[in-house]
Amino acid sequence: MNGAGEKPMIEVSDLKIAFGPHVIVKGANFTVAPRESFGIVGESGSGKSTVLRAMAGLNEVWDGAIRFDGVEAPRKRPAEFFRQVQMVFQDPFGSLHPRQTIDRILSEILLVHRIGDIDGRINRALADVALPQSVRFRYPHQLSGGQRQRVAIARALIAEPKILLLDEPTSALDVSVQAEVLNLLADLREQRGLTYVMVSHNLAVIAHLCNRLGVMQGGEMVEQLSVEDLRAGRIAHPHTRELRELSVSLEEV
Repeated sequence: MNGAGEKPMIEVSDLKIAFGPHVIVKGANFTVAPRESFGIVGESGSGKSTVLRAMAGLNEVWDGAIRFDGVEAPRKRPAEFFRQVQMVFQDPFGSLHPRQTIDRILSEILLVHRIGDIDGRINRALADVALPQSVRFRYPHQLSGGQRQRVAIARALIAEPKILLLDEPTSALDVSVQAEVLNLLADLREQRGLTYVMVSHNLAVIAHLCNRLGVMQGGEMVEQLSVEDLRAGRIAHPHTRELRELSVSLEEV
């Protein structure tokens, strides 16, 4: 959490998103402190991933304001934005180019941002996500799902951003691998002083990684609360209570 007087790392103000006549997000407001991990939870169609895509610069059709480190983000993001803010997608197999080696995938972002010491940075990036150096010249299809997601995390971190946006980063993985990836993300945040926003339909996953969360329903963020209050049942909105009751255990992941 941030200290007294520390400005938010992320501010989302009155965010509205519509595609034609369909209003998907009806005015979301939240802030995230430096080094905090904030979760957005909701059922399919609640608008949670749409919020994240607008934050990431993948959707330029929105109204309201999004600020990163005090700077308002334009609809079309400049290249330097992507050194500060990176996204990890739900499906690591779909987000990694199938005909590129891991070496090429990791070096590409360094070349785009004209960052030197490519060889050293790739070696360190693989070590940071607990992958052996032998992975470097393999293709995505030669890796397990958990290894592919570790590569996706390494790619997001290799340019040393301040913020990671995580879109259901473990939902495509076996349950046995989910905790490993969540623990890795928690360790990386602590080590690097990163700020996270993570979207998930799984309340247990959010509770594992995040300090606070916002609950989306029908395009609105109906409640924000700490994970501590969530675990203790100190809940104001009925939809939050419903999601908590549907979760088998907040300790399961």
